[in-house]
Amino acid sequence: MTGLVYGFAASDWIRARNTARAILIKQARRLNPFIAYSDLVAQLPIALEAHDPRLSALLDEISTFEYDQGRGFLTALVVHKNGSVIPGPGFFEMARKNGREFDDNDRFFIDAYTEVTSFWRANLQNA
Repeated sequence: MTGLVYGFAASDWIRARNTARAILIKQARRLNPFIAYSDLVAQLPIALEAHDPRLSALLDEISTFEYDQGRGFLTALVVHKNGSVIPGPGFFEMARKNGREFDDNDRFFIDAYTEVTSFWRANLQNA
């Protein structure tokens, strides 16, 4: 892939997406799998801030891919650093764009979290 993606070289975007996915898979296997947006972006090979809309696009790409593969919405693990441990509104918008219907964000989040952590803890050889 060549050109720019959200202002980044396409190869850098792909590397960042793959890095974020690998970090989230590792997180999913931990006892406390949550990671703050700010902690995630600090580990990426591109310069993004926690509130950068391009981070939402990156996370949406990861979750859409994972969901299409039957592994759930991996980015359910990315949450706010302070306050409630729940993803931002973009997570729920992304899930709805992928055809999921729900009225209760909290219940959906718990189900998404359980699906992702159960899958990755049971499938240690996959990545």
